[in-house]
Amino acid sequence: MGDLLLVRHGETEWSLSGQHTSWTDLPLTTHGEEQAKSLAPLLTGRAYALALTSPLGRAIRTAELAGLTGAVADPDLHEWDYGGYEGVTTVDIHRARPAWDLWTDGVPPGPEGHPGESPEETGARADRVLARVERALATDSGDVILVAHAHVLRVLTARRLGLPPAEGRLFQLATGTVSRLSTEHGRPVIAEWNRRP
Repeated sequence: MGDLLLVRHGETEWSLSGQHTSWTDLPLTTHGEEQAKSLAPLLTGRAYALALTSPLGRAIRTAELAGLTGAVADPDLHEWDYGGYEGVTTVDIHRARPAWDLWTDGVPPGPEGHPGESPEETGARADRVLARVERALATDSGDVILVAHAHVLRVLTARRLGLPPAEGRLFQLATGTVSRLSTEHGRPVIAEWNRRP
């Protein structure tokens, strides 16, 4: 059975400033593009049974710059919908709600089409991705690679390890990194985390 590789997209202006970014499709910064290019040695030379990206440009561009070909955009890999907190930093949120925590409190509704998501709703999307991952890994034809965003990949990691979605809070994920989930004695495990060349 292959491994599941998780790639967080390269830096954007808002990932640098700490602003919550879900549907706002910002391009990679120059540094973010360099981060993405630097991932190529970590990803080449592996056989992939499946390669998926978020439908957002920053993830697709990261995949391209990292040398991935044939990756398919999957709407379930879209970042957690931050609703009314889109573009807002945690520091700013804490000015009005000092005890606020994304993982337990969720987000207020945003503009039309962006009601915000709970950990469970993001977890349901992650579970659908993991069902596709399982089918691809069962073919024994290589690894699976997912190129997406911090919070959705953190939730996906929690679900892969059999944890509730909100336990994604335990897995800090930096921009422009590769993480690898594998198996040991038939159980999912973290084999590498936040790897850079």
